[in-house]
Amino acid sequence: MIDALNQTFTLTGLLWLCVSLISYVIALGVNKKCNGHPVAHPIIITALLVSVGLSLTNTSVVEYQRSASLLHWLLGPITVALALPIYRQWQKLKYYGWRLIVSIVFGGIIAPVTAWFSLYILDAPTAINMTMLAKSITTPLAMEASAQIGGVPALAAVFVITTGIVGAIVAAGMFSVFNVTDRQAQGIALGTVAHAVGTAKAIHMGEEVAAMATLGLCVNGIFTALAIPVVFGIFV
Repeated sequence: MIDALNQTFTLTGLLWLCVSLISYVIALGVNKKCNGHPVAHPIIITALLVSVGLSLTNTSVVEYQRSASLLHWLLGPITVALALPIYRQWQKLKYYGWRLIVSIVFGGIIAPVTAWFSLYILDAPTAINMTMLAKSITTPLAMEASAQIGGVPALAAVFVITTGIVGAIVAAGMFSVFNVTDRQAQGIALGTVAHAVGTAKAIHMGEEVAAMATLGLCVNGIFTALAIPVVFGIFV
């Protein structure tokens, strides 16, 4: 925390912190203009704007990360804040009980494992394989979990964002193909597999869908972040 503050409260640190925050505000406006389309997600627009700034000023990514380290440090409190949506949906979690937990856990296992197996068949580097296992949980948890098993935290963020966008875009088509009409099932699927971006889409689909997506996001994120290091600690 002290190191993050020291890096931030320098001229360079304040500059890049302001660039990041202003870019995010602009990204929110663009996303609103696009009616919340997944391709115009604020994270993507922000990353593009910051990347342009880095390119124009010939600043390395490492230097930017060091200057804006406060933002990285804040991922910790954000992760802890996931307890709030779980508390808000506690009654639903108690009502559905083990059926809900099993559904989320199954979805949280099958999605990353199939992606990992595809990379394994294609003989991808081990670090990329390990990183892929955390692709279906929210960014702060994915970065930390991938680091624990020898993955690449920065690449985990890319996988997470890509997974969320693709999931949000194809969700409606997949629900139609497999005749998934139950709104609660749709919400669980979006939150479990497409994490925060999927949950953002669920909000536009209705309050009931959004509530279940929030549960899927939180429960799967916590389960995966806890399970992956433990499993690899035992078998690897």
